Amino acid sequence: MPGKIFSLPESVARFVPDGSSVALGCALEPAIPFAFAHELIRQGRRDLELIGPISDIAFDQLIGAGCVRGVTAAWIGNVSAGLAHAYRRAMEQGVPRRIEVHDHTNFTIAQALLAGALGAPYLPTRTILGSDIARANPTFREATDPFSGDRVLLVPAIAPDVTVIAAQRADADGNTHLWGPWGVSQEAALAAKAVIVLADEIVERAVIASDPNRTIVPGTKVAAVVHEPGACHPSPLQGRYRRDHDFYREYHAATRTAEGQSAWLAEWVTGVPDRAAYLAKLGPRWVALRDYGRPAAEVRY
Repeated sequence: MPGKIFSLPESVARFVPDGSSVALGCALEPAIPFAFAHELIRQGRRDLELIGPISDIAFDQLIGAGCVRGVTAAWIGNVSAGLAHAYRRAMEQGVPRRIEVHDHTNFTIAQALLAGALGAPYLPTRTILGSDIARANPTFREATDPFSGDRVLLVPAIAPDVTVIAAQRADADGNTHLWGPWGVSQEAALAAKAVIVLADEIVERAVIASDPNRTIVPGTKVAAVVHEPGACHPSPLQGRYRRDHDFYREYHAATRTAEGQSAWLAEWVTGVPDRAAYLAKLGPRWVALRDYGRPAAEVRY
């Protein structure tokens, strides 16, 4: 099965140079491609700009590893526990380095990515006029609606260098099926210069073609397809495995200090060679999370 199949290390080495802007975690809580974030850390990527809505602890890990120069996001943290520690250290103490942050709401980052997908320079909104976010983000511009004369805020387009999508299945060309919430994953994929797909399963092209409405991203936008089962742990992937709530709490406790962050990364990221070894380290815990059934009941038309 030729197509665009790459290993995870190959996809990072080929398509994500230092200085790239990378959108990931765009489905919000589920389908966060942690395996990809970990490979960025292993390969020592630097000066990345991270793009996403709430991002969860994938962004925090990349920040703690010193990979990040900037973040464009609605929130950075550990949804189960509060603000993430590495992000706070970077902002408050410059540890391991200071980062530039462009604040968005979940809605405005969706608008920015949609504008990028449409090829539009910006999209107008009224939603955050008068808020601190509108004043804090220097990329926003106030304007007058030529039709109504009302004030509007112009949200500039975001076009990531790379968008990373994790999904249940894809074919070798990158046509991808995703069950569960899409969030702004499709907008981020269509806005990006290139897309990398991490698929729990690689299937024949006919399987994807049998249900085209399920396709979140067409293969024409995809640069690389990676077969990476379990790529989203500790986040869930509908029908494949559940969310590991304890893992989030343990990460939060372990990373309260910079030393703790370094130790955690050494154990769970740089201390394992790949995702298979990571899952093996989880052991019975991973087996229990996978006992989850199918993505959805079979449908016949």
